[in-house]
Amino acid sequence: MKILVINGVNLNMVGIREPDVYGKKDFKALVEYIKETGKNLGLSVTHYQSNYEGDICTQIQKAYDRYDGIIINAGAYTHTSIAILDALKAVNIPTVEVHLSNVYEREEFRRKSYISLYAEKVIVGKGFDGYGEALKYFADKKYC
Repeated sequence: MKILVINGVNLNMVGIREPDVYGKKDFKALVEYIKETGKNLGLSVTHYQSNYEGDICTQIQKAYDRYDGIIINAGAYTHTSIAILDALKAVNIPTVEVHLSNVYEREEFRRKSYISLYAEKVIVGKGFDGYGEALKYFADKKYC
């Protein structure tokens, strides 16, 4: 099973940006965690990060007919991007939305997610482990 993990705007600043909210482990550690967890679950995982909405949409479009699942943390684009939602709907690939922090316990504007209108599952507030849970979700589907 091939999984595309997309991290969006400002996720490359994990460990630097608001460590009390996002944790002290850096982005490199996050990517290593995702790849190692995927490998341990028998998944082929590709990681992509961009601070640009159009780039994220392009990666989603390129995933068509190449990936079995998408895990996405679009960062702030979660709350603003109909374009990312439309790209996900266009490719019709099962998707899990992940957030390091619990967006439902933060500012009001973070409680609205366009991506969750499409995602099969939403995981919030579990830090790096949220990505692990998303990967396990796909690994479990593999055997259904």
